[in-house]
Formats: sequence, C-alpha cells, structure tokens
Amino acid sequence: MEEYLNIKYITASIVYSLLGILILVVAFVVIEKLAPENLWKKIVDEQNVALAIMAAGFMLAVAIIISSAIHG
Repeated sequence: MEEYLNIKYITASIVYSLLGILILVVAFVVIEKLAPENLWKKIVDEQNVALAIMAAGFMLAVAIIISSAIHG
C-alpha cells in the first residue's frame, strides 16, 4: 500500500497536471491569436454556440494529445 501513496508519484501527478493545463492554455492563446476575430468575445458576448462547440472540441483534442504524450 505504501507504493501507491509515495510522495514521488503524488508530486509527479501534480506536476504533470499543471504542465498539461499550462500547455492547453498556451495552445488556446495561440489559436486565439491566429484567428481573424476574437474567439472568446464571440463566444461570451455574442453567445455563438457553434464556435463554443468548436473550441470545446479543440480543447478536448489537445487534452487527449497532451495526456497521451505525458503517459507515453
């Protein structure tokens, strides 16, 4: 049981989680800069549901790629 509660595994999990979140945010900011219009403004102010679904799909895809890269 000690094996599963090792501080090394907990620390690695926290570091990888924070790294994954950081990479996801950076990827969204890059897409935001590349887009011709402000995506966040369109989603929040104009309530563009199609754009929100597209952004969610992008975030899920990047999250899957990040998790696969981290876990090997």
